[in-house]
Amino acid sequence: MRVAGRDVDIRVSIIPTFYGERAVLRLLDKKKGILSLTDIGLGAEGVQIMERMLARTSGIILVTGPTGSGKSTTLYAALNRVNSSEKNIITIEDPIEYQIKGIGQIQVNPKIELTFAAGLRSILRQDPDIIMVGEIRDAETAEIAIQASLTGHLVLSTLHTNDAATAVTRLVDMGIEPFMIASSLSAVLAQRLVRVICPHCRESYKPVESYAGITLPELLYRGRGCDACFGMGTLGRTAIYEIMPIDQELCSMIIRRSHAGEIKEYAVSRGMKTLRDDGLARAAAGITTIEEVLRVTQDDYADVPL
Repeated sequence: MRVAGRDVDIRVSIIPTFYGERAVLRLLDKKKGILSLTDIGLGAEGVQIMERMLARTSGIILVTGPTGSGKSTTLYAALNRVNSSEKNIITIEDPIEYQIKGIGQIQVNPKIELTFAAGLRSILRQDPDIIMVGEIRDAETAEIAIQASLTGHLVLSTLHTNDAATAVTRLVDMGIEPFMIASSLSAVLAQRLVRVICPHCRESYKPVESYAGITLPELLYRGRGCDACFGMGTLGRTAIYEIMPIDQELCSMIIRRSHAGEIKEYAVSRGMKTLRDDGLARAAAGITTIEEVLRVTQDDYADVPL
């Protein structure tokens, strides 16, 4: 549709319910276009890690999170960073959300048996340098993607897990051999979307000493609500991240089939910021609220009362 002079793609899902039809619309603003790694909310350290991983000629980079957490936006930002006339980049997506000049994009079509797995097999015959698979949904797709990453292709894809460490155990549960995961996985990036405090009505306040068992900084921020944000106190969204690069010790832990908790504990000991750590830093900087951070990270901390 064209709205107020802007082209907006709308993905519509409609289902019948007892009292009538229920519709959910996803808006894709073409004018905003594809964001950069900095624009999506990655800090300087995160951008540096991602650029280092994207500079590799092989391996697989996974982006994890629930539905609607911005995984596709992160993949598009990564593709935008590496896109050049010297590189043959092919994607298979469901659906193609944004068109990128210079990249071959394939739309999944089950009616003609063009699935992620079938499309991925065909892509490998095109001699690509970089492959983006919209989502790893089954063992077949996972196996082909990992095989591709082991044979001189950089593969980017998404997986539905709560955090970075769980992505490893999810692949093992799918039936992928641990030694293949250890050999191919370069990094896992987990993310969530949080609402951004409205800059027009943002105010600081002194919180209680602790909140849900968490020690807080001296000052936090919230939005009072104004005309610019329609009284909501928030305007727009950004992402919080945890990035887990795979090192030699993590490879050994994967081969030993270590539990996700052990993998996460080791990654944190090596300096990985968890989703909640990143969120608390954003709250302290006045970007989002403490309530937002706890809301989107509660699944990872089920034992912490909210």
